Amino acid sequence: QVQLVESGGGLVQAGGSLRLSCAASGRTISGDAVGWFRQAPGKEREFVSGMDWNSRTYYADSVKGRFTISRDNAKNTVYLQMNSLKPEDTAVYYCASRVRGYYSSDSKNYDDWGQGTQVTVSS
Repeated sequence: QVQLVESGGGLVQAGGSLRLSCAASGRTISGDAVGWFRQAPGKEREFVSGMDWNSRTYYADSVKGRFTISRDNAKNTVYLQMNSLKPEDTAVYYCASRVRGYYSSDSKNYDDWGQGTQVTVSS
């Protein structure tokens, strides 16, 4: 089992940027698919971005062109660069890993999850 720890959340004004990090420990996730999901109060958890083991990337339409997912296998860490943030991006953001190395937009297909980090975008 892998442990995932997110960091980098915070309060930012609309139009600002944040970079979330997801540090993995326990084993390497270089062969895993990884995903970022978010959950706003009263809403379902939703897919934000994903990456296959071979670094192919995927984005929800709502964040395409503003968010960038990346990974540093040497650091066993995944990142989510978030630019041009909007109030509707406010949520708890979670990273997840999937041993089967191809991404899924369905949260049920991920094996391990971090505890989440709060992102709040003020208008």
